[in-house]
Amino acid sequence: MAGDDLREERAHDISIPAGPGLKQNEFHEDREVGQEEIDVARIERVYKKLDRRILPAFWVLYFLCSAIRSNVGLAQTMNLKEGHDLASELNLKPKQVSTGLALFYVCYVVFDLPSNLIMSRLSPHVWMSRIVTGVGIIGACMAAMKAAWSFYLLRLLLGVVIAGMWPGMSYYLTLFYPPSRTGKRIGRYFTAAQVSAAVVGLVSAGFQKMDGKGGLVGFQWMFLLYGLVGVIVGISLLWWLPDRPLPPGETRSRSGWRKFIPESKPALTGEDARIHYEDLTRVYHRRQWTWKDLLHVLADWRIWPLTMMYFGVVGVGIGTQNYGTVIIRAINPELTSIQLSLLFAPIWVMDLIAILIVTPFSDRFHHHRALFFSIPVLLQITGLLITTFAGNGSSSWARYGGLLIVGFGLGPTVPITMTWTNEIFQPRHGEVGVAAASAVVSGLGNLGSILTTYALYTGWPEDAKSAHPYRKSNLVMIGILCGSILSAGAMTVLLKFFGNPQAKKISSASSTSEGEGVMIDGAARREVQQRGLGRLWFSRR
Repeated sequence: MAGDDLREERAHDISIPAGPGLKQNEFHEDREVGQEEIDVARIERVYKKLDRRILPAFWVLYFLCSAIRSNVGLAQTMNLKEGHDLASELNLKPKQVSTGLALFYVCYVVFDLPSNLIMSRLSPHVWMSRIVTGVGIIGACMAAMKAAWSFYLLRLLLGVVIAGMWPGMSYYLTLFYPPSRTGKRIGRYFTAAQVSAAVVGLVSAGFQKMDGKGGLVGFQWMFLLYGLVGVIVGISLLWWLPDRPLPPGETRSRSGWRKFIPESKPALTGEDARIHYEDLTRVYHRRQWTWKDLLHVLADWRIWPLTMMYFGVVGVGIGTQNYGTVIIRAINPELTSIQLSLLFAPIWVMDLIAILIVTPFSDRFHHHRALFFSIPVLLQITGLLITTFAGNGSSSWARYGGLLIVGFGLGPTVPITMTWTNEIFQPRHGEVGVAAASAVVSGLGNLGSILTTYALYTGWPEDAKSAHPYRKSNLVMIGILCGSILSAGAMTVLLKFFGNPQAKKISSASSTSEGEGVMIDGAARREVQQRGLGRLWFSRR
């Protein structure tokens, strides 16, 4: 299907001569179209080759980092009857658990931008390896927590080492793909978070069976084993992930710190490298950014609606991830800890299904990102209303159905926000635009996570005692989701009025051979065209 899209888009660039000799011109046109089809097929093969090299690595690293980051939510209800849950083992009060969860996001917000800027200066694959290895080490150390202070410290350190991972992955993709083609790919590896949430919920049932073995309780085994696997995967990324692409014929210097780092195999070689260079020339002609470039990005008004979009959906996503089992337990207090873990998994299966369905369409109709964002957010609001106000007693399981709807609505919203950020800031500010904007959107947007983890649910104890448990917490999440929809609408209207022209700082570099963001390559020509309904599979004849 993607090949047909490219084939039709390339055909728009072919002029059709008029006047006498039409048949001869038609012959030449057919020959040109045939050549274009061959080129498009080659381009498709190149991007699929990149998919096979990059996406599995991203999926594995994101799976592990998501598992290590969110295992605290499961630890709150693991081996609860035996008194071996997180709060009982560490003598934590509900407010202290909320504080520990929120401290992670404080560091995440503070260090997201610096991490991404360092990544843009250094070797991206080395920096990504550093992040995953650090997360694995901190995750394993969480098995040794004995009191509130160690819980706080390790959550802080986890926020420091993992900062820059999510925006860094988004930035990394723009080194190999056009921004308009990153949505589907972000969605593919973002499914790792959903699979992780589902799998760790299921696997936690097994860890609970290990309770007491070797002097460790169930959640300690969980932290230790996930952490060790994270360290192994982090180190392997030095060989697995490719470094930023180089123009054909150029070689990378092995001087300085690089001589101590394993050299990964290039993503593309030979004819594939040449095709990629011609289709995405802009990424090969970058200039080193300056502090003035960074200030131009941070002063761009376009960054703030995107941040508010992210604030709402990531806040609800993290709130559901950390407190999903707590909400389910409020629906039916008689459920065992293992049953809670098993019921937690389907929420993220729904999330995964929505990602696979929606993100490819959001790329196909990439001029309508706001629509593909807002409809899933409305589903989240609907699900939260059902979870809050559906009947109690024998009909209380309708509330669990509401949680499944929330999971489905969550899926595509974060990938679409990050993709829209790439699309707006890459042509406007170049590479530093993507690195800085994605970090700011992700970092400041995660203030929503601080809100939902610290102020809501167990951080708001009296809210659990109402006739509709956690009614106020759920309504707060509905409120921030409404803010996300309004921000998406505002961004659409403002872009209609002001457009997305190249920033003056970038435009001033257009006269130089190293001008960034001014290249009109094959991918750039395709990105300005809207993909229409006529190209869908069901409309073909």
